[in-house]
Amino acid sequence: MKHAHILSTTVLAIALAACGNSVDTDKAAEMADKAKNAAADVVNDAKKMVEGELCTTFGPQTPRDISSVSGLNTMTFPMAPAASELNLCNIHTHTNAEHKGPGFNVFVNDSDNGGYACNGTSELTAAELTPVENAVYGDVKPGDTIEVHWVHTSCDIIPGEGLGSCLSDTCQDPLLRVEAQTFLVVNDGSAANFMDFAYGGNMVGGKHQAKAIPTGTGTPVVFRGSTTGPSYDQSTCSPMKVTWSVRPQCTKVDINSLNAWAASGNVFNEKKSHGVRQLVTAPELLSPIQ
Repeated sequence: MKHAHILSTTVLAIALAACGNSVDTDKAAEMADKAKNAAADVVNDAKKMVEGELCTTFGPQTPRDISSVSGLNTMTFPMAPAASELNLCNIHTHTNAEHKGPGFNVFVNDSDNGGYACNGTSELTAAELTPVENAVYGDVKPGDTIEVHWVHTSCDIIPGEGLGSCLSDTCQDPLLRVEAQTFLVVNDGSAANFMDFAYGGNMVGGKHQAKAIPTGTGTPVVFRGSTTGPSYDQSTCSPMKVTWSVRPQCTKVDINSLNAWAASGNVFNEKKSHGVRQLVTAPELLSPIQ
């Protein structure tokens, strides 16, 4: 019944959008977009339920819709302290956004390369979408959305390749914290320079730290979750316990600075963007956001 209700709402919203004489067409179109996104979430959830049982014996999972605070997974663990009190262990990107948020709620598809796009994607100028030559950061191009993860750990480590760099032989159960920012990639030197958010051996107070973490994109939503990536879904859960801090709005980043980061020989050996884990929508797998 839930599926039928949302899908019928989608049809109604689309019909209203077509009736320009009786309703505000812009408002109706907005209703249709919201209904489509809601329907996509429900259908995706149903698909995962058919493919396998929910892995409810695990802790809360990620990614999620950060606009919703509800969740039924009450398995708790200590929240990680601020990133400044931890060691940066890894920086990587995903194409598109794994999370869904106020500034990135355009559903792409339910594949490993799906996820969500920034709302302003359709408003980019021809100049911002100009292709670049000799790109070195995978297949990321102007017009793409990427979600960047700055991963931090309580372990005494040296930043490096993969999430294994966040652990050590003597530290197998660390406190983990991920600072996340979604970017809209453009060919524009006035957009954010990704090198400003890189590592480059930066140390602050004896801790490995990024040169900076983006600000000005809204108060981060903080919650308990897991690691992400396309190897997990709602029936195959991640066992890792992670404190997430996800900023709710997109900002633009210059494609040339991403290529510069890849070409600089970053210690993370990141040369391309990763796939996405589809949105976790089952309440049993989500932690309540305080």
